[in-house]
Amino acid sequence: MDVFGKVLKDHYQGRQKGKLWLHNSYGMPEDMPVDIFYRTKNSLTELESIALNLCKGNTLDIGAGVGSHALILQEQGLDVTAIEISESACDIMRRRGVKKVINTDILEFESEQFDTILMLMNGIGLCGDIKGLTNFLDYLKRLLLPGGQVLFDSSDIAYLYKSDDFIASNYYGEISYQYEYQSVKGKWFKWLYVDFLMLRQLAEKLGWECEMIYEDDMDQYLARMRRSD
Repeated sequence: MDVFGKVLKDHYQGRQKGKLWLHNSYGMPEDMPVDIFYRTKNSLTELESIALNLCKGNTLDIGAGVGSHALILQEQGLDVTAIEISESACDIMRRRGVKKVINTDILEFESEQFDTILMLMNGIGLCGDIKGLTNFLDYLKRLLLPGGQVLFDSSDIAYLYKSDDFIASNYYGEISYQYEYQSVKGKWFKWLYVDFLMLRQLAEKLGWECEMIYEDDMDQYLARMRRSD
């Protein structure tokens, strides 16, 4: 069951009953406010505003959710394609006015190239782990036009751990999540948070130029990558 899509749909239709719980591999479950996915231009974070203002040309919004960023980019006059794996989220996007919506896994999409690839709300997390990030950075080259850019945010989540937790063999930003809504739990899925130093080292080895555009006081940053090869 698409638990995430279910709560998005219920919220959109004004009949959400209960909280969206996010179980994780590092601590206690947290309730996630669903309205954050429906925010408007006036409620964006500074990081998001900077990222959207940097978008140019034909733009691909990966993990577009219910289209909050895509709608703003459309208002700015950009040609935006929103890609999202949740069928329910895609239906909501179309109802909200997103013009180009594709319901598929990004790794199965290769039909077009773009000037800007956008992944906000830690969209790069879909890579799951460092190995997945390495493969994904190579894959993105197929989707990017010459001179294009990739924009995304992530965080250094070292603060979540005590010093003795770093003995673990896997990278500390590799975690797992599970959605729960109305006592129904979805499948566990892997998610990645990557610190900027690790990102830049990997990116440069794979033929990318990587720069930090912005960083807030919670160790969340906005990165921009361009091909160097």
